[in-house]
Amino acid sequence: MQKIQRKILDHVLGEIKGLNLPGGNGVRVDTAMYTGYIIPPMYDSMIAKLIVHGSTREEAIAKMRRTLEECVVDGIDTNIDFLLKIIENENFQKGNFDTSFIAKEFGMQ
Repeated sequence: MQKIQRKILDHVLGEIKGLNLPGGNGVRVDTAMYTGYIIPPMYDSMIAKLIVHGSTREEAIAKMRRTLEECVVDGIDTNIDFLLKIIENENFQKGNFDTSFIAKEFGMQ
């Protein structure tokens, strides 16, 4: 069994104006947010955690891609688009990554 976990982050205060959280077999979303939720000034930047599992790495990656594509958080900026770029990265898909992956593949320090 393969598992993939991604954290949805925001970096600003704001109100969740619209929300669609994915679900289904092998998909778990851990969050306390809801439509109308106002992110307080003292908060953890992780607003949700997505966890998927599949019988193979390929299945888990496909499931995470679908989960991220279905996840809608309106009213604030999130890192969902960046998480999709990671999932679509060839080296990530092949399992060729380490702690320097983000810096190497995306030029971020």
